[in-house]
Amino acid sequence: MGKNIEKLHKHQEPEIKEGPEKWNEKFGGNKMLIATPLIIDKLVKTIPEGTLVDMEELRSMPAEDYKADYTCPLTTGIFLNIVARAAEEYREEGAKDISPYWRVIKNDRTLNEKFPGGMEGHAALLQKEGFTIIPKGKNKLMVKD
Repeated sequence: MGKNIEKLHKHQEPEIKEGPEKWNEKFGGNKMLIATPLIIDKLVKTIPEGTLVDMEELRSMPAEDYKADYTCPLTTGIFLNIVARAAEEYREEGAKDISPYWRVIKNDRTLNEKFPGGMEGHAALLQKEGFTIIPKGKNKLMVKD
């Protein structure tokens, strides 16, 4: 079992904490959910083919379920990367039905350079599903509207 699969399945409980003042103002409210990798994985698995979800949308899903005002943006990003890397470890083991992490994009529609294979790997997986990828500035790629 790969190290990211182990991280994905490590026993953790979600927590609701008082969020930092800066985030409380930005996201509205003070009850911040610290989700878990498995919670993020479960949500990613619900994203249908041909659909994209940005990080803000992804974070709003578990907050509602756990009656929090918002989900921690930092840990959500970390957990999404665990989901992505675990999915690729599962793919290497021969699994066909892996979490479609590539359907999650940044809020500005750019691709995630931290995903396995970087932005180019992210682009290739999206292009397989029919999305058009275009450059954004010098160093970024994004999904064309």
